[in-house]
Amino acid sequence: MASYRIRQYRDQDYDAVRTLFARGILEHAPAGYRHILRSARAQLGLLVLFAAVRAAVGYWVLGLAAVALALAATWPLVRSFSTSYVQQALCTDLCDISTSYLRAPDSCFWVAEAGGAVVGIVAVAPPQDPAERGVALELKRMSVSKDYRGRGVSKALCGEVLRFARARGYSAVVLSTSMVQVAAQRLYEGQGFRKVGTFSPSLLGSLLCFQIFHYRCDLPGGTAAP
Repeated sequence: MASYRIRQYRDQDYDAVRTLFARGILEHAPAGYRHILRSARAQLGLLVLFAAVRAAVGYWVLGLAAVALALAATWPLVRSFSTSYVQQALCTDLCDISTSYLRAPDSCFWVAEAGGAVVGIVAVAPPQDPAERGVALELKRMSVSKDYRGRGVSKALCGEVLRFARARGYSAVVLSTSMVQVAAQRLYEGQGFRKVGTFSPSLLGSLLCFQIFHYRCDLPGGTAAP
């Protein structure tokens, strides 16, 4: 098992961090697509489409063709959840990582390094929800290279965030992850996080049954308040 170390972000990590983050998010798009196609709403919609086309033209082959076109059209819509999220992150906080996380109060960015390469990343910052500001910090941008999963890197990075928040007197750490990131959900739940909310990122997300889970980990002894 290769060794690794957790350290604070440096400017020379910039390209590696952005690449690792983008790859980590985009790889979940196929799982999201499969999840949506397994939903009762999607299957009912495809069945109705098939029946309607067959009734209109009288040929079941054309009904199947219509279903195939619908499946092909759904893929870019599902993938857009991942691509739009990546583009937003790369144009905002990951555009200037040092300013966003190392020079901002109650924020930090760590990388896991192995063999001179960045193999994992995580960040922490005040949450966007005003109700949580001053009480909790938010774990963000967690991603680990495929070659280093299952080696404790994610757990170590998560631990850095929890220690950081606890040292500053915060009462909790919150985070959001998508419904298809099952391994991430198991990791967070194993570290004491519990699911406290579910929401869709957009109207399209609601129509396609794509959900985001909100997690919270309460920290003992936290004293920070709004």
